[in-house]
This record gives sequence, C-alpha cells and structure tokens, in this order.
Amino acid sequence: MITPMMKYSLILYHNDYQEFLTRLQDLGLVDITITNWETTDSQRALMTQIEAYRQAGNRLRELEKEEAAQASDKGTKQVSPASTQKSTTYPDSKTAYEAYRQALARLEELNGELNRLTKEIEELQPWGAFDASQLESLREGGIDLYFYTLFTKEYEAHRDEWSQRYALSEISRDSLRTYFIVATPSREEPEIDAQPMKAPTADYRSKQAEADQIRDKIAEQRSILVGCIPYREAFEQEGLRLTDQLHLEKVSQSGHKEADDILILLEGWAPAEKQQEVEAVLEETGAFYLKERPTPEDDVPVLLKNGKFARLFELIGNFYALPKYGTMDLTRYFGPFYMIFFGFCLADAGYGLLLALGGLYLLLKGGPKLNSVAKLTMLCGGATIVFGFLMGSFFGIDLKTLPIFAGIKDKFLVTDDLFTLAIALGIFQLLFGMTLKVITITRQFGFKYTFSTLGWMIVIVSSLAAYLLPDMGVQGFALQSPAYWVCAGIGLFMMLFLNSPGKNPLVNFGAGLWNTYNDVTGILGDVLSYIRLFAIGLSGGILALVFNQLAFGLSPDIPVVGAIVTLIILLIGHGINLFMSTLSSFVHPMRLTFVEFYKSAGFESTQRAFKPLKHSEKD
Repeated sequence: MITPMMKYSLILYHNDYQEFLTRLQDLGLVDITITNWETTDSQRALMTQIEAYRQAGNRLRELEKEEAAQASDKGTKQVSPASTQKSTTYPDSKTAYEAYRQALARLEELNGELNRLTKEIEELQPWGAFDASQLESLREGGIDLYFYTLFTKEYEAHRDEWSQRYALSEISRDSLRTYFIVATPSREEPEIDAQPMKAPTADYRSKQAEADQIRDKIAEQRSILVGCIPYREAFEQEGLRLTDQLHLEKVSQSGHKEADDILILLEGWAPAEKQQEVEAVLEETGAFYLKERPTPEDDVPVLLKNGKFARLFELIGNFYALPKYGTMDLTRYFGPFYMIFFGFCLADAGYGLLLALGGLYLLLKGGPKLNSVAKLTMLCGGATIVFGFLMGSFFGIDLKTLPIFAGIKDKFLVTDDLFTLAIALGIFQLLFGMTLKVITITRQFGFKYTFSTLGWMIVIVSSLAAYLLPDMGVQGFALQSPAYWVCAGIGLFMMLFLNSPGKNPLVNFGAGLWNTYNDVTGILGDVLSYIRLFAIGLSGGILALVFNQLAFGLSPDIPVVGAIVTLIILLIGHGINLFMSTLSSFVHPMRLTFVEFYKSAGFESTQRAFKPLKHSEKD
C-alpha cells in the first residue's frame, strides 16, 4: 500500500535556514521538494568523491573475496585483516583512503607498463636471444638482415626456392606461423611474399626481467590495497555521508526567497503517521508552517508500506515505476501472479529445487542486503516445483513413465491442459485487474465513472459463462439464450452510452464506439499474450528431454568413460537450459505484469520516491 502523506508549507527566517535544515536531517522524516537546482563546481566535485568512495567499496569487496578464495585454495585459515592491520597500518580511515587512492593510481600506471612490456615480449620472443648491436655491425660489413613471418604451410612450400636465392634462416615457429630472417648484400631487399616484421631492438629476456620487476611492484601496491580492506565499511559510510551532504545542498538551494530575501519558502512532505514527531521539531525551531492533505495536482513523493510477502515483490515493481500517489499500489496483487507465472514458465521440478536451494544458500550466506532476493528466489523455486510436478517433469524426466507414478499418470497436465490453463490465467488476471481499476476509480472520482469498465466486465463474464456453462451441464444460459443477450446488451449500453457521465449521449456514443474498437483489439491481444506461458514452459521441458536423450544416446559403452561423458553432457546441457529458461521465466512474467495487468488495472506511475533529509547508515 502507499503510505499517506501530509504536505507542509514552511516559512523560515533566512538566518535560521541552515540550522533548520540540519534539524530536519537529524529527524530524517521530511522530504523537501527540490526545485531550480543547478550544480555548482563544488557539488560536481562532491559527486566525483561520492562515486570514488562507492567504487572503493566495491573494489575492496571483490579484493576481499579474492583473498578469501586464495586462502581457501592454499588450505590456510583466513585471518581477518581487521585484527592484524587496522590498528598498526593506518591511524584512521582518512589515512587509509589516501593510501588506497595513491596505491590505486600507482597500480593503474604499473598495469599500463606491464601491458606495454607484455606486447614487446610477444613481438621479441620469436627471435630468441637476440643482440641488437650485431645488426649495426653486419650493416657496416655490407650485410642487411630482413625479418619475416609466414604461415608454416606456405613457408615450407616456398622455403627451398627462397633458400636457393637468398641466405635464409628459420628462427622459430609456433602452432601457426614460422619466423625467419633473410641476409642480403647491403640495400638489396629480397623479393619474398611474406609479412615483414620490425627488427628486434632488444633481447626478450631483458624485457621479461623488466616485466618481473613490474609484477613485484604490482604485488606491493596490491598488498597496500589489501591492507585497506578493514576500512571498506568506513569508506562506504563516508560515501553515504557525502551523499547526505549533497542532498542537503540541493535542498538548501531549493528555497524560494521572498521579502528581499529575508524569508524562505519551502514545501515538505512527511508520512501522516509521523506528523506528531515532525510538528514537534517544527514547533521547537519556531518555523511557521501550514499543514494540509495532498491534492491531485501535487507531485507527492511515494513511500510503499507492504507486508512481509508483498514487500518481496517491490523489487520486481521497481523495475518499472512507483504507483502514483492516490492510486492503488498493485504490488500485493501482482505478486502471487508473478510467482505462478514464473513456475509455469520454468515448469520443471528439478530446476525449481535447484532455485529453492540456491535461494536458501543466499539467505544463509548472502547477508541482509540479499535477504529479499533470496526469499523471492525460494518462492519462485517453490512455485516451479509445484508446476513441475503438475506437468510431470523432473530434470527433463517424464514422471508419467516411472512406475512409482503409474497410479496417477493420468492426473498430470498434458499439452492441451497447459494451453487452456495459460489462457484461463490470462483472462482471470485481466478481469481481476479491471476489478481493481473499478475500485480505484470509485475511490478517486465516484462509482458512476466506472460504468464503462463494468460494462466490459459484464460482456466478458457473460460471454465466458454462455460458452462454458452448457458444456458443464448447466442449461438456460447459452450464447443463443435471451438471458445472455440481456446481459450482453446491458454491458454494451454501459460501454457505449455511460463512458463519460454528464456528457451529451451522442458524444458518449461516439467515444464509446471508438473505445470499444480499441478495447476489443487490445483485450484480444492481451489474452493471446498469455500463450507465452504455455510456449516457454513447453520449450524448456522439450530442451531438458532432448539433453537427456543426447546424454544417454551419445555416451560410449565403455563403463567409466560412458558415465563421465553422460555426466558432462547432462551438466552442460541442463546448465544452459536452466540459465536460459530461468531468464525467460524472470522476464516474461514481468512483461505480462507491466503491460497486460497494469493496463487492465489502470496503473498510473510516478518517478518521485520518498527521499527525506536524513543521515544515511550503511546496511
């Protein structure tokens, strides 16, 4: 749900302005509307610092993982850097950050030098232990050396011919090419169809020695970075502090100055449930304020407040946009559908089990930041297990063929069932979205503005009932029955003549006719979009079955080798299929949510999230 907000219009004396903003930042409950903000040079520098601290935290986090992995590979117990270096290496985090910054800059220089040397070594190595000073001696003696490279097959085809004409010597060769030199009298360039190379300027071994020295220096700088790992949290916290400072400066520039710049006007927002705390601070500061509820014209910041289950799906909803203030937060409503659609798309109990176990591992090892992702993964994995068993698939194995499931093999869903289920889920979600739209419009404008949507719902529900009820043995309501035509007529009348209450009936009819055309084509396309659930689930199951057949069909009859080959094909095949199917199962339900469901529910978005002045703390 969307947290109710209160609007505060604030009038401040200019001398009290900064102190007042500092008090609001300490309170951490008021979002000040930022207007007319233009970045200054100091603020641009501040943003650069914030990004540098953010990158420092990320780099040190990755470095810490690398160190832990290296310690694990060596079979040694990892010792916390905080306990061994923080108290002796740097007196405080500022000194540590300066050391980190200098080491990082030096490391970039050294890596550039190492890359240059590596390229030189690659160019010099084919020529072996070469003394460049001998080139000048030979040249003074009237002999020039020319350096070439050529594909080995072509070199061998022309070698005898060239050897008869020139003094040719092969120096080295690799898997593709041969490197050779040709000696000729001074200034007589040989006529050889090969790629000329620059004459080496040094022995590659001297360059390798230089590269080894650079690597030692890189290791020294890396050790300095490792010594900064205990200060990673301090760096990240400093980045958050600077972010708060930047926010405060933005707010400071947003006040409207009046009465010869003596008074400053601000607009602020706070959760309605926190108004007593906010007003207590306003009274203490002596600020003059007016309090009122938001109007439809206001750009109100949005703060979502959902239960434990719905909060997990805010991560999905944030990929699109926040709901506009005054409308309905659809998170709690699309969450169960998203979970079901994910399971429908992946549709393999084995894959679902892997996802659930992966989510559990992430929950135990990932830390607080990944709790929501871990729980969402476990929920989607659980839904996949359920749909996998309903469809009779476990790592591509058809459960209907196993003796243990012989008694219930007729209960598994077949292709026709899956197609029908996908369409049924789509129709149900669209109707559910229309119901939510009716509720939202009723709250905002009144029930009479919902007649057009209600008319559509009546037509759709009555048509479905007239089509399905006779097949279920219920008579009296069919497509040819008067009862159906009465219901359909009522729905059409509401759609065509009651879509804009208070307007001329002819205007309503014209608008309703146009809207009906758009809605018919739109709803038909929306319903057909849900076929993707059936198609994605079916394709993933078929690929899993194919990989199983390949694994057992291509393995040789040699006992140990056959088992290894089978295992390799299964791991690679199912790994690829799991990755691609999981990606599709993540994206396509999201598309159905943001396009089909949001449209049917009348979703309205905003880009302004509730962002109060506060002192941020690292999670």
